[in-house]
Amino acid sequence: MLGLAVGPCGLHGRQPAPCLVTDPSAHRAAPGRAGGGAHRPRALHLSEKQKTRASRAHGPEEGSPCMTFAASSNPPEVAYPASWYDGEGRLMLKNLTLEQLSDWVVAALGEPRSRGMQLWRALYHSWPLLEDLRPTIGTPNGFSAAFVDRLTRVASLGGGMEVAGVSTAPDGTQKLACRLTTGPAAGMEVECVLIPMPGSKPRMTVCISSQVGCAQNCQFCFTGRMGLLGQLSPAQIVQQVVLAKRQARPSGVAKPPDPSSGPEAPVTNVVFMGMGEPLHNAGSVAVAVEVLTHPQGLGFPASRVCVSTVGLVPEMRAFAARSRAALAVSLHATTDEVRNWLVPINRRHPLRELVAALEELFPAEGQRAGRHVLVQYVLLRGVNDGEADAHRLADLLARVRCKVNLIGFNPHPGTRFAPSGEQATQAFLAVLRQRGCVVMLRASRGGEEMAACGQLGGLAGGRGAGDGALPRILPPPRRFEEVLAARS
Repeated sequence: MLGLAVGPCGLHGRQPAPCLVTDPSAHRAAPGRAGGGAHRPRALHLSEKQKTRASRAHGPEEGSPCMTFAASSNPPEVAYPASWYDGEGRLMLKNLTLEQLSDWVVAALGEPRSRGMQLWRALYHSWPLLEDLRPTIGTPNGFSAAFVDRLTRVASLGGGMEVAGVSTAPDGTQKLACRLTTGPAAGMEVECVLIPMPGSKPRMTVCISSQVGCAQNCQFCFTGRMGLLGQLSPAQIVQQVVLAKRQARPSGVAKPPDPSSGPEAPVTNVVFMGMGEPLHNAGSVAVAVEVLTHPQGLGFPASRVCVSTVGLVPEMRAFAARSRAALAVSLHATTDEVRNWLVPINRRHPLRELVAALEELFPAEGQRAGRHVLVQYVLLRGVNDGEADAHRLADLLARVRCKVNLIGFNPHPGTRFAPSGEQATQAFLAVLRQRGCVVMLRASRGGEEMAACGQLGGLAGGRGAGDGALPRILPPPRRFEEVLAARS
């Protein structure tokens, strides 16, 4: 029988399913193991109902384990993508959902499934979000020395990255440069940002990355100038939130300042708006969102986790169908002519297709009342900030339950664009409000330290496995040539 290899693919509108492999030789090898052999933990026994459900899955997904059914009907084994292991060949447990972790402790360690919950709480629910179990030995609800020794031989509680540097802007925004220690992009850096939020109670939003660089080539975005250098594993996405929560703690505080507010304080919101297109790494993002929103995990309400996309329509449909996390769509233009230039994915999924999907997923009227999509729109002087653009935007969104988030452009080295002036911004805002749109103007944070929207990343350093070519700067529609030339 033929085996199905593990490979990247979309969400297909369902929960992450095991990858079925009928040939044990199709296992992925765990790095760092002698002879390059596949990682083969103890067999995992599934019920007949679970086997039937798994057998109906129509292909592998990135961000999912691979279960092997031998032709001799032996019990299945579990294997994982190579990027889920650290440099010593140990499985990084932050790549697993609670269900997967509970399965793994049975298969790999011969422990009861309840041990999975105990590990899960140590990872995410008990401050200070442990990465070393040794301090728990001999403590109430802790682990035995024998168990810790067995676990550390085959698994790691780390997240595949470490903080390489922190820069702080005058407004209190903190940018964390995180160096990857595992995976194809090991040695490179991604950035996440801690943003103080206004209000009576101190709280923060963390903006996290899903890729090293980005393949979408949005013309006004600094990250897009990097190209795509690597995908992040679920653990590397989750770890950014763990590192941010630690960074947000006052020095010397051993637990959240307000224990009654739960493990999410003081970081209360997570937005996937850093480096990369989240739905271009949909499998890893799906696992990370499940970890972030699980009540016994990091415990964020689904409404406080927002995944942004430039408009990958099939992946967007699948995400909206399977997740209650919030969705944001980066629109940035109101005609195909302009959006083909600014957001090149529009050539694959034009405005008509994108807006039709939004009308279906987030109808302004009907049974889905209450769920809305956040529509993001960066204002670029002389390009997309006219009153005619505002009217077209209102027309496009007339049948979509949404909130419009207007974003001031944050300049970066080498850009051809400039932020809209105050008068143009207020006129644009006024038109949308007059047309009945729910709209807000996002305050820019962290621009002095290149930590604001569209400023993350850098062009220095290695280019990874690519040929070293930077993404192409696209020619603008002719009517904008003079506008851009005046700024060069």
